[in-house]
Amino acid sequence: LKLEMPTVNLVREVAVLATVPGVVQSLKHCAVTWQKLISGVLKEQLKKVPEGNGPLAEINLWRENNAALRALTEQMKLPEVQKVLEILQKAEPEFTGDFQIVLSDLRKYHTEAQDNAKFLSTLERHLKNLSTGTGVDVISHVIPSLLNALALRLVWIMSRHYNKDARMVPFLERISWQISERVRRVVDLQTLFKQDTATAKKKITEAKNTLEQWKKCYFTTCIQVEESGSKRYWKFDVKSLFEKTDYMVSICQDLYDIFQVAEELQNIFVPELITVTENPKGVDELQREVNIVISPMEDLSFDPFRVENAHDWAVIVEEFREDVVVEIVEQIFVQNLKDPPLYKNHPPMAGAISWSRSLSHRIRHTITLFQEEEELLASERGQEVQQKYLQVTKKMKEYEAQKYRQWRERAEHVLPLLLKDTLLTLSSATDEPVSIRKSVGFALNFSPEIQEIITETKYMEQLGLPVPEMARYMALQEDKYLRYTNKLKVMLSRYHKLMEMMNEAEIKLLDHHVKELWRILKAGQKRLTWKSVGIGEFIVQCTQTIGRLELLVHRIHQISEDISSKLQSIESTNLFKFPHSKNGDKCPGAKEFFDYVKCEQAKDVEQLVRKYSAIPQLLIEVERRVAYTNSGKSPKLASYYAYWENRIYQVLIQLIVKNLQAFNATILANVPLLQIEAVLSAPEITLQPNEREIEKMTMQSIQDCVEVTKHFVRWMHGTCIECPPQHVRADEVVTFSFYSDVSQSPLVIEQAVLITQNVQNLLESLRKCLNQWNKYDQLWKSDKDAVLDHLAAEKPPCVVFDEHLQFYMTVTQEVTQWPLVKDEQFIRLQLAPLASAVQENAKSWMMSLGKLLNELAKEKLLSLQDEIQVGVFSL
Repeated sequence: LKLEMPTVNLVREVAVLATVPGVVQSLKHCAVTWQKLISGVLKEQLKKVPEGNGPLAEINLWRENNAALRALTEQMKLPEVQKVLEILQKAEPEFTGDFQIVLSDLRKYHTEAQDNAKFLSTLERHLKNLSTGTGVDVISHVIPSLLNALALRLVWIMSRHYNKDARMVPFLERISWQISERVRRVVDLQTLFKQDTATAKKKITEAKNTLEQWKKCYFTTCIQVEESGSKRYWKFDVKSLFEKTDYMVSICQDLYDIFQVAEELQNIFVPELITVTENPKGVDELQREVNIVISPMEDLSFDPFRVENAHDWAVIVEEFREDVVVEIVEQIFVQNLKDPPLYKNHPPMAGAISWSRSLSHRIRHTITLFQEEEELLASERGQEVQQKYLQVTKKMKEYEAQKYRQWRERAEHVLPLLLKDTLLTLSSATDEPVSIRKSVGFALNFSPEIQEIITETKYMEQLGLPVPEMARYMALQEDKYLRYTNKLKVMLSRYHKLMEMMNEAEIKLLDHHVKELWRILKAGQKRLTWKSVGIGEFIVQCTQTIGRLELLVHRIHQISEDISSKLQSIESTNLFKFPHSKNGDKCPGAKEFFDYVKCEQAKDVEQLVRKYSAIPQLLIEVERRVAYTNSGKSPKLASYYAYWENRIYQVLIQLIVKNLQAFNATILANVPLLQIEAVLSAPEITLQPNEREIEKMTMQSIQDCVEVTKHFVRWMHGTCIECPPQHVRADEVVTFSFYSDVSQSPLVIEQAVLITQNVQNLLESLRKCLNQWNKYDQLWKSDKDAVLDHLAAEKPPCVVFDEHLQFYMTVTQEVTQWPLVKDEQFIRLQLAPLASAVQENAKSWMMSLGKLLNELAKEKLLSLQDEIQVGVFSL
């Protein structure tokens, strides 16, 4: 919309231009064009209506009007346009009169459009959420913000155009339309019935709440407007605003009721039937019936939310209610007569009656609604429904009466018998030897049927049915019996836990206390019944006796743990401590090594004996608590002493076996701990110390380890007192220790033999190493004097001597190439002494040969000298 500007030059003054006819005529033509354009635009804008039924369409309309009219208004304010109007006003005042009227309309409508666009824009955010917000819950938050949070109230109070019914009512109607349209989209029947019931019910509830909230917030705003002091109240046509939404609320309620019934049929009855019924095909048929009843709702040929379809919708709803009564509820009842589904925590008989009554209530509720429609009730279909209702309810009453009668007869007959049961029953035989009586157990003998009768009684009274006096008494005493059973369960749990805590030796030790506890418990197994008056005292007596025994067992276990700790320390003692090398890789000699091990063992024995000697004092502490004596020889503890003495024996076996295993592992490991030497003891190469001495030292070390047990003196029979030394002969004293038993243990013997074999194998390997030096044995095995005499007699040439000397020189050099240390498992073999001896022998031969050669050469030289002298003399 652009105004056409005049083509004449308007640079001169207004008064001058107003006197120029050509200029005035051109400007009049231009003004007429402007007037037509503005009039046309105003006419077009005033004819426009919102494009859509929602409130945003109205905001967009005013925004478009404002934009169009503002464009013209801004152009009319241009200096060039104002100068044209001034020239025409001065030249022909009567001409500009009509144009000023059009300009006044432009300013008036532009001001209105601008004002409306400005105030309605404050509502735009809320209205957009109302139009496009996700979910009905968003809309339900928008409505209070729109109505109660001053938004519409400010528009009504401050706007100069939306403060009248003519503008505000249509705008509110658009908001109402928008809300109902969003609800219709959310509660779409074609998709709603395909969703799970919980989701559908939630959507319907949210939709209904939204519609109700719209009306509630409207009336709240009406009150707020009146209380604000404004003279312009909200007294609009309520019917036009809420007739449609109120009707939609009623439709939402109908839909909710339908889904509620469907949920009862599908999610309550049907799943339970699937698990308990004997006729799965019948359940499937029932499921199909439910679907058939609901199916008409999914494919309606009309929109139920339109008021003009109210009659058609009412027919659909009534047909649904009739079908629920006539078909489904009856099938549910007939299908489950023998084994009805029970509500949570309901007993069988009262639960069956409650189930029957719930079905009856469902029928009665529907029939009541049905009877309110006199036309439907009077119809042939109505009569059929009513007759069917009477037949089904009669069957239900007969069913309830039968269930009640069966329960009452059973309760009156069984309850007296059940109350004669003893409190406890044996869970295992008690005629077993004391050594295995640990398995003896008691169980609570409270029949579950008693609790069931009590529960039935309470529910029967809730149903308004009379109950037998004894059953009522038991129901009134339920809390007391519940306390009894709970305390008995706790007491028995403590008893069984206590018995499990004790081993065979402890059961024998505490035989008197255990028998006393059994004597008390058997009163509940043989004498006391559920009608007895001494149940509480019995529970107290049992609990106290168990508590005392628990304390005693706990203290005995503490002492046992102390003894076990000492035995564990004894068992884990290392009896083979080895010396550390003093100078890096230098290892001690064999004798030094084994002497060190024996010395360290002697130190360890002192500690072991001290720990062992402390055990009898701990057992005397047990004796003091059990037998009330401190002699160390109580007959009541004889088996307990024997138990610990056997434990000590087993620990000593493990002590020796583990140490021998560790020693054997040390022998086999490739870590040298001691060293021996290879020496030449002509005519043999030997070890120093030799093999026999090494084996003897090893066997002695094994013997020393086993003889550690000689320091553990045995106890006298039936006591924990050490046996005194026994004088066998005048000069011989015998001390009874664990040594004789431990040394004969197959496990100990096996380890000793294994160590001996491994040491022998090791020495054999070292012998093979020494045998390699036998290649030089002629150095010391040959008769040097005989060899030299032979050479002296033969007087061989020098080359022969040279060969002999080269051989011994080669031996001397070759020996230096041999390794002087050989590590084999835990032994380091020093070969240096042997190598030195071989070199010395080779050098000795070289010296002897050199001496012989010297003597022969000297002899020959003298002979040659004599010959020379004789020749000289002869000349």
